[in-house]
Amino acid sequence: MGDWLLLDRETFRPRRLLQRKSLFKRRAAGTGRKLQLIAANVDTLFIVSSCNQDFNTARLERYLALAREAEVTPVIVLTKADLTDLPEDFARAAAKLLPGLLVEVLDARDPDSVACLADWCARGETVALVGSSGVGKSTLINTLSGANRIATQSIREDDDKGRHTTSARVLHRLPAGGWLLDTPGMRELQLTDVKTGLEEVFADVVVLARMCRFADCRHEAEPGCAVLAAVDAGTLDAERLKRWRKLAAEEARNTENLAERRARDRAFGKMVKGVMRDKRQQDGE
Repeated sequence: MGDWLLLDRETFRPRRLLQRKSLFKRRAAGTGRKLQLIAANVDTLFIVSSCNQDFNTARLERYLALAREAEVTPVIVLTKADLTDLPEDFARAAAKLLPGLLVEVLDARDPDSVACLADWCARGETVALVGSSGVGKSTLINTLSGANRIATQSIREDDDKGRHTTSARVLHRLPAGGWLLDTPGMRELQLTDVKTGLEEVFADVVVLARMCRFADCRHEAEPGCAVLAAVDAGTLDAERLKRWRKLAAEEARNTENLAERRARDRAFGKMVKGVMRDKRQQDGE
């Protein structure tokens, strides 16, 4: 969703599909290797989390990697600020994930509180929302659009987990002239072809890795490892290193699987063409 198609002013027939300026994609959920396109031509990605137990650093880093790979501006939107006495603690934790990262803390039900997002929702702008169920995406959309278009549900009190409200991607027109793309909660956000995005999100780790004694250092027990030295010195968080290892391994595995499938498809296509060519030659004889 998000492609722009030029229509003839009089006949309304399609004339030209405009070139995409951004594209979000992921490895489809499940055990298959298919690549799933999520959204195109997005200007800003609202990464929605909440000031409660749902706040998950690893999940935010996944979304940030997607945004940076697609060259889309990420904005962390922290909802349910009214339910905690220290919303600034959540904001600081989010801001540390990426230098210069924009973080907004708000009450999704309050139009005055949500007004801080207005600049990204103006005419000619397209915004997409991502985040787990129960963080207040539907409530935020209702407030931004000025209408109760989407039903909302309460979260579970024991773990602050939400229930799925949105089941399909929907494009909403905003009063200021912008567009807002709502995406359902993605339980299996598998990263594929986002190496550049990961390197930007974990730039501190990548810079250290380049300083290791050995180019193929695995940052586990090798001598002269600058990454492990930084962990020992307290300048690099050990948990952040673990998250980088996990995401980098996942991205490499999924991208390799996708490349293998593409190679098989190309080989099969060549085989079919060869068979058809031989058949035409035999028919010609």
